[in-house]
Amino acid sequence: MVPFYYRIYIMRLTTRSRYGLRMILDLALYAGDGPVPLNDIACRQKISMKYLEQLIRKLRAGGLVQSQRGACGGHQLALSPENITVADVVRLLENCSAITNCAENEEKICGVCNRAGDCLSQWVWIEASRALFERRDQITISELMKNRSQLINEIRTCQHASKTPS
Repeated sequence: MVPFYYRIYIMRLTTRSRYGLRMILDLALYAGDGPVPLNDIACRQKISMKYLEQLIRKLRAGGLVQSQRGACGGHQLALSPENITVADVVRLLENCSAITNCAENEEKICGVCNRAGDCLSQWVWIEASRALFERRDQITISELMKNRSQLINEIRTCQHASKTPS
């Protein structure tokens, strides 16, 4: 087994980001009906209430969601969908802005692996992280909502293409 400090971890988005983004999109889609109860989101998105409660706390603390108590209570976006990006959600829920630990900051010595300070591949992870987050910063919740039919068709096309042998 390789010791921790010799490994470079490539960030895979956790369910925090994936489910958090689904929650934000659900809130945006159903905002016209007033505050959205968490139970409704859990049913529509097929995500456990317990997990959504953890995510909503982070999203509220990060200023993306506001909550209202009472009989007509629930949650709603604290900002307009035009002002929330996918990167906002990911940064908030993943607590990072890079795809690897060694790309988290641009210092020459990252302290993550045995090649720290002398690793040409670190540049690759820094550039990849920058490009990934720059693109995520361009995708707003509003854009996803406006183009949802087209985007879902693109997903289906990509999934079909990946299953077709070459």
